Amino acid sequence: MEDPFDSERASLPRNMIENSMFEEEPDVVDLAKDSTAFPGFPALDPDEVVYEPRSSRLLVRGLGENDLDDEEEDYESSARLLGMSFMNRSSARSPSSSPYTRQAPPRSCSCPSTRKLVVGVFILVLVSSMAMALYFLPGCTFTKAGCHKDNSSTPIEPVYPNSTTGEPFPWNEPRLPASVRPVNYNLSLTPNLTSKTFTGRTVINMMIQHDTKRVVLHSSDLNITKATFQVGKDKSVEVKVLEYKPWQLIAVSFPEDLKAGQVCVLTLEYKANLSNTYDGFYNSSYNDVTGAKRVLAATQFEPQAARKAFPCFDEPAFKATFLVRITREPEYITLSNMPKAKTTTLPSGLLEDEFEQTSVNMSTYLVAFIVANFTSVSRNVSNTLVSVYSVAEKKEHTHYALDAASKLLQFYNTIFDVDYPLRKLDLVAIPDFLAGAMENWGLITFRETTLLVGNQSSPLDKQLVANVVAHELAHQWFGNLVTMRWWNDLWLSEGFATYWQYTSLTTVFPQLYPGDEFLEVRFKAMAKDSLNSTHSVSVSSQMTSPEDVLEMFDSVTYEKGASLLLMLNSTLPDGQFRKGLIEYLNKYRGSNSVTDDLWNSLTQAQVLPQQESVSDMMRTWTLQKGFPLVTVSCKDGQVNLTQEPFLLSRENTTHTSSLWHIPVSYVNDSCSQAPSCRQLFVLRNKTATLKVSDSVKWLKLNYMNTGFYIVHYGVEGWAALINTLKTDISSFTAHDRASLIHNMFALSRLGRVSFPQVLSLLGYLTKETETAPLKEALSQLSSVYRLLDKRPDPYLVSRMKGYILNLFGPLINSLDWGEEQSVSRQELRSALFEMACGLGQENCTDQAKVLYDQRTNSTQPKIIPGDLERVVFSVAAQSDSGWLSLLEAYGHTTYDSEKRKILQALASTQDTRRIVWILNAGLQGSIIQTQELPLLIGTVSDGFAGHLFVWNFVKENWDSIIEKFPLGSYPIQSIIKSTTSQFSTQMHLEEVQGFFSGLKERGHPMRSVQEALETIRLNQDWMDRNLPALRQSL
Repeated sequence: MEDPFDSERASLPRNMIENSMFEEEPDVVDLAKDSTAFPGFPALDPDEVVYEPRSSRLLVRGLGENDLDDEEEDYESSARLLGMSFMNRSSARSPSSSPYTRQAPPRSCSCPSTRKLVVGVFILVLVSSMAMALYFLPGCTFTKAGCHKDNSSTPIEPVYPNSTTGEPFPWNEPRLPASVRPVNYNLSLTPNLTSKTFTGRTVINMMIQHDTKRVVLHSSDLNITKATFQVGKDKSVEVKVLEYKPWQLIAVSFPEDLKAGQVCVLTLEYKANLSNTYDGFYNSSYNDVTGAKRVLAATQFEPQAARKAFPCFDEPAFKATFLVRITREPEYITLSNMPKAKTTTLPSGLLEDEFEQTSVNMSTYLVAFIVANFTSVSRNVSNTLVSVYSVAEKKEHTHYALDAASKLLQFYNTIFDVDYPLRKLDLVAIPDFLAGAMENWGLITFRETTLLVGNQSSPLDKQLVANVVAHELAHQWFGNLVTMRWWNDLWLSEGFATYWQYTSLTTVFPQLYPGDEFLEVRFKAMAKDSLNSTHSVSVSSQMTSPEDVLEMFDSVTYEKGASLLLMLNSTLPDGQFRKGLIEYLNKYRGSNSVTDDLWNSLTQAQVLPQQESVSDMMRTWTLQKGFPLVTVSCKDGQVNLTQEPFLLSRENTTHTSSLWHIPVSYVNDSCSQAPSCRQLFVLRNKTATLKVSDSVKWLKLNYMNTGFYIVHYGVEGWAALINTLKTDISSFTAHDRASLIHNMFALSRLGRVSFPQVLSLLGYLTKETETAPLKEALSQLSSVYRLLDKRPDPYLVSRMKGYILNLFGPLINSLDWGEEQSVSRQELRSALFEMACGLGQENCTDQAKVLYDQRTNSTQPKIIPGDLERVVFSVAAQSDSGWLSLLEAYGHTTYDSEKRKILQALASTQDTRRIVWILNAGLQGSIIQTQELPLLIGTVSDGFAGHLFVWNFVKENWDSIIEKFPLGSYPIQSIIKSTTSQFSTQMHLEEVQGFFSGLKERGHPMRSVQEALETIRLNQDWMDRNLPALRQSL
């Protein structure tokens, strides 16, 4: 949302300057307090300064025709920061008078022409006007110092918005002021699950940081019925609360200053409806094993929804302690972050549960509470009681999660050298929960599908649970113990949790092959980060709108953040990464940090004296968007390296001159498999050279794909690598082979290699047996096939289908449909069978039908291997009888992983009547939970029959969709991407652009919309470039 009230403090630029020259921006709060730095300017009221932690900002130089010089730029930024008007910059320099005099021409009596007369009069009037203006302007106007305000001058009054009552609201920024800090919250809530309402009482103990006449905090959709305020030990007095709804702010104003150092108490009583979406304090329901409807209430506060449950300072940096009381009916239990301290029976017969006060300072988004009918299993681990909660009938599905959480908690306690600080850790499966999971401190909430698995569940289902549990437990340190100061550094939480998710599983559950999955998500992050519509990992702290904050929860923040940590760890000497992280956790535990704090801790842990500063290297990766393309050539032992941004779209690009400090790892034909073969060179400049032995035949850069960059080897380099793959596949690790496939397809999309070159590389796959390269090739070819399938060229589609089946056919025929214990082989088998059956290979569909019949029609039903359930169900769903039997099974199965696979199969139907039904059912939420709507839309979009229909469905139901999922949220991002990413025509581009443009604030400003439009253009360009070659090659 655009801010209608311009701040006196101008936004300083935060872009990457050429050649990675960085400067530090002053801390806004410090400038406000320290007016001595600018003695001629009046000191700012600290209340006029938004709380903004110090962070690295970048000043732009040399990026435009009207650049400021160094002094003017710095001065203008400072002047704006201090509320000064920067006047007449272009007139600051007046030309000095010339030391020479012009000799007067001989006098003459010639009569001037009419034109000359008019010009002369115009000049005379202009000069006279300027002279008058200069006469009345103060003499200091054209100096760099400007005009110092006289103490008697009247300051410009800030413009304030109107509150809901029509009175001026006493604050004009979307971010909170720094004048007040909460110390403790005392929360009392009484939810009524029948009327779907709740009442609350919030007592906030706070400390005044700077003299102020106002207290400003957050509240959303809360009807405040009474407010009192107490200063120190004075008597509590009733106060008036003003509200400004566009920014979800409330405020209390005072006639006299509250003084710095005073302790005050604000008490607010209120009532509200339980939320009917998936954030705030929301109500939900499910059917138990008997079919009876059960209700519950749960919370989801990240990123900015705690304000929907209680008035609070709802920003990550405003940490405090919390004491929670919840009143309930006797048949329910309540859970919160801390252990229960006591239960009191009230005169009404209701019970009030009081929880211990949090032993740690927490951000508001980590507070959580639940009222439900749940049961649990528990285990003591390292002085912490670990429990897994679920609905009663699924209790037997909780044991794997308990075991995984127990082992991972011990691992993190050891590796971080900082023990988990709470006495209990609850993991709760909620039947109706939008996110995959949420890391609330001491009370982690999950979807049932990401926490519960039965004894018969496949290792792939257990892999999912282990991944999510590992991610959320890592958050207890990265995100909870140390929290980013603002959402612009969300990657410090999500990037770290993603990195440790895979790193921890490699040690604790190596049989789950987490390395292959980590490689896949790195490729996924590159796909998004290659678009011009991407963003840097650490973005401007000026980001304030809810949509901007929600859109930070994407693959750049999660997977790219994790990828950069992997690259850094693989670059640093052994031990430095862990040592630096332990120092970082200990230094900032219980408080907040910015990205530079992390780099500084890692730099201080440096073990080699001549080593490059971590900060110098990593700021080139986190403060600019995108990633580099490294082009390499080798001749007679001299290796030439060149870097440039890998940008699929050059339109409106802002960082074509960017440089990265790239840790280029490489191996060669003499030694290429073992980690000891790896050599390292840091490419800091645009170009560089290095020497290798004259006998080197080929180089493979980016060993094991630990670096976040793509490599182009040129015609000769690629030819040498492809020849090696075909003659000696064991020359490269499986991850390096997957990397070569990924890089080749990426370069094809960029236009640097032709599609026949891609097909030449893929020719080696007849010898490939490893999961990572096979799945990468399959994924890339499937994407191309889906694009072709949506265009009116059935002949080319048929040829592409034949090429894929011929390429993978021998491998598919070698696989069986029985039980398989290896997770890696299960992943490969399920991917290959889904592709083959999806393309209609008769052997595949026949075998799938046999397995489904054995499951449903036999007197002794046969269990389908878990990794094959989805493909078997999808084949069955293509017939009327199969679809109806699956719909019936969906309503009865208690295995959540199986339920989700059935749902995907139902959505894969090519029957348009059933597509209509299932999409409407997902939107209504009675038979199919609304949380599954993005999954349904994505599955329907992949099919030929549904891809146009589902786009129309989204357009027609957009308002209903954004009522259920907030703008900018991951479900909205997913829906936009899945419904538009396979369009490749001008007609579809114009249609998508027209639809979202017409939405205005209801959708158009989102980054995901710009990403969708850019993707369609790129698909269109790729088709235009490659269709002739495809017709000729296939």
